[in-house]
Amino acid sequence: MTSGGARGAGDCTRATRLSESSAIRKSGDSETTNVKHESGDTRIRWRGEIRAIQCRAWIWRYRVDNRTHNHVGYNLWIDGEASEEREAFIVAISEKQYEKLRFGIGDVAAGTAWPCVKAKHDIADYYRAGSLKILSRPDESAGSEAIVEPPFVGPMPPLEVFERRGARMLDLRRWRSKCMPCIWANQSAVEIEYNFGKSKRFRKETFCYGPRSCPNYTMGRPRAVPYYGDSYSSLDDGALDECCAGHREWDE
Repeated sequence: MTSGGARGAGDCTRATRLSESSAIRKSGDSETTNVKHESGDTRIRWRGEIRAIQCRAWIWRYRVDNRTHNHVGYNLWIDGEASEEREAFIVAISEKQYEKLRFGIGDVAAGTAWPCVKAKHDIADYYRAGSLKILSRPDESAGSEAIVEPPFVGPMPPLEVFERRGARMLDLRRWRSKCMPCIWANQSAVEIEYNFGKSKRFRKETFCYGPRSCPNYTMGRPRAVPYYGDSYSSLDDGALDECCAGHREWDE
């Protein structure tokens, strides 16, 4: 089962439903957010230093029978100025835009974008980026070599690599503290099929595409997947991780 219309769906299905309740708060392994619309009405200019680059993806969840990962581009995590305001923000870009400029951590970049006000499948603050340029790099070799110890820092792999590898759930606090600059770290928008074909819920979750042997990795708590009419939320306790990434060798 895949989510229609999106490029590169990494599909993880499981036939068994688990009936156990677990509260997931903002400080845990997922963050519930308000639904966002297509875009704001004003294009802005931004510039700043890139602190992290992560795969841009959105997830479709249905109980614990399906967790489909859709890979659509990359997110730039930036400290700088947007619309003349000093702030930290996220700019969503396409795979082609990344391939053209090969952004790296420490680059100072600039461009235009539109506010991502109510886009359900993006965690970014700004998207539909344009006029992209790199103003400076830390040195001439920046972004040319990958680090072989975690956190893994280097050029971002093509989206097809993320699709092939599959993701495991990653503890939110570990993502923030140790994994943020890693090329395999990910925070995604999540669409939960709450009442099939009638209503949905939305939140953010963190994932890892890195080696299963990574010493920095921890799954965190199981994640509740609510469904209309259920007395208890189903729990994604890691079994779907095996469906998604279990085909990889321990050090792959």
